[in-house]
Amino acid sequence: MAKQTNLDLRLMTFYQVFPRQHTLKQNFAGVVDDLERIKNLGVDILYLLPIHPIGEIARKGSKGSPYAIKDYYEINPEYGTMQDFERLIQKAHQLGMKVMIDIVINHTSKDSVLTKKHPEWFYKNEKGDFANRVGDWSDITDLDYRHHDVWTYMQNMLMFWAKKVDGFRCDVAPMIPLDFWLETRKYINELRPDFIWLTESVHPGFIKYLRDMGFDCHSDSEMYQAFDICYDYDIFEHMENYLKQPRKLNAWIHAIKQQEVIYPKNYIKLRSFENHDQPRLSSRTRDTAHFIQMLAFMFFLKGSPFIYAGMEHQDKKQPSLFDDDFVVWQKEMSVEHVIKKLTHIKKNPLFRDGYFNIEQNKGVVYATYERDNDIIIGIFNLENNLQVMTNLKDDKYKNMMDHTHIEVKNKIIELNDQPIIILTKKDKTL
Repeated sequence: MAKQTNLDLRLMTFYQVFPRQHTLKQNFAGVVDDLERIKNLGVDILYLLPIHPIGEIARKGSKGSPYAIKDYYEINPEYGTMQDFERLIQKAHQLGMKVMIDIVINHTSKDSVLTKKHPEWFYKNEKGDFANRVGDWSDITDLDYRHHDVWTYMQNMLMFWAKKVDGFRCDVAPMIPLDFWLETRKYINELRPDFIWLTESVHPGFIKYLRDMGFDCHSDSEMYQAFDICYDYDIFEHMENYLKQPRKLNAWIHAIKQQEVIYPKNYIKLRSFENHDQPRLSSRTRDTAHFIQMLAFMFFLKGSPFIYAGMEHQDKKQPSLFDDDFVVWQKEMSVEHVIKKLTHIKKNPLFRDGYFNIEQNKGVVYATYERDNDIIIGIFNLENNLQVMTNLKDDKYKNMMDHTHIEVKNKIIELNDQPIIILTKKDKTL
């Protein structure tokens, strides 16, 4: 992991917004209207999907993918102007939130400014036509980082935006040379030493696929040299397998434990159970109780929690990236009160640098953070069990989730459908 990484990021909650989907206004003004509510959830970092104009050639759907960028220096006119964007940043900062934007520099739209001005900067196929390395990405063409002029252009462009925002989420960053990221981080951090670097690290199968095709694609361990935070895609498949087949919970927990030894000691993972590329968590869980258990577990994991707009209302629909489509705001399904509790709990410094351990037994996850004489315990009853064995001494303990008292009797806690988070002292353990 980057040596400059601030471990306070483990205490911070990310909130992802696609302006086109977020409100009926479909623009920055609509996002601004919602910033106070977002802040009241306990959000620290607002992350916006790409904000630039979208290409028209080979456009997907009626509106096109925000990841097919036409001009890196411009604002998508459907969202507003540069002044509108700066007002959004100003308002977020006034509320105490940082703003992160999506950076997509592996590829551009087929009709981008750069394809016209510098066609030599792009991959070509055998016929000499613009090409890309991934077959179903039909609306884009890949930049060729063997041309060092590409590096210079991108670094200057990133510096332009780094003067406005607080961090970058870098799309498919492992497909871009690691040396580029190391050099670029050093360049930008000279101006913004507190700048946040999040890589969309990719699934292991995708890494293997690209390498087998003869291309470079970096692992999470490599990406931690330049980035503060990696996506959780290295174990995402285990989470999906559990949600399909509960008996596979143990494999997921084992994969989480493995992260503790295969990555640098100070690694940070983005703990995300849904995003714009993945199905909604609510569409995979049994009911609201199961959803809340999973949500609390996500927040308790080591790393930065991530909310995709709509998750707080248990939205089941994964909105289209390519057409007019909207987040489904269902107040009757709201779990905003739960998220407010979780973001507050996550501020405990034990989540920053406490020693993390996790186990599961019969569908109950039991996780702890310890430091000095302090311990915080999370118990997540994912499979409707009736009780769990604990190492706490017999006594009554406060559940931080709802302030009820949890009784430990003969080392046993009787369970219901609510998550349990207990903050106590290690001398209360056996």
